[in-house]
Amino acid sequence: MAYVLGPGSRAKLAGVDPRLIRVIERAIQISPIDFKVICGVRTLAEQKALYAQGRTKPGKIVTWTLNSRHLPDPKTGLGRAVDLLPAPHDWKLEDDKSTPEVDDNFKKLADAVLQAGNELGIPIRWGANWDGDALIREKGETDNPHFELR
Repeated sequence: MAYVLGPGSRAKLAGVDPRLIRVIERAIQISPIDFKVICGVRTLAEQKALYAQGRTKPGKIVTWTLNSRHLPDPKTGLGRAVDLLPAPHDWKLEDDKSTPEVDDNFKKLADAVLQAGNELGIPIRWGANWDGDALIREKGETDNPHFELR
């Protein structure tokens, strides 16, 4: 089955680097599962609010930096990261320590995005494998939805 990006996903790609958009467009064509874009470009205020979560505001920590690639690049004005969500996905599984370290659908999604990047010659980094080796989460990487230009 071939999947397509819906209007909501396309809207969230506004302001994202065209190279990353090409990767996401190719990934949806080759992915064995459906997915959607849940975040593209963020404002500094949005990034600061996310950074405060789990620190000075209630909630769990969801970002580790104020210098996110979701913010527009000072030179190009373009975002260099997206967050993607496989469908279906149950966020409750993220906190259930009895489940595998990486939800199987996130792994399938990551495989499609990384393959698309390789096909297009556009290096991509996944938030559950920052160093890009074959070992997922070996250093505690937990940002499953995050993909960025390397």
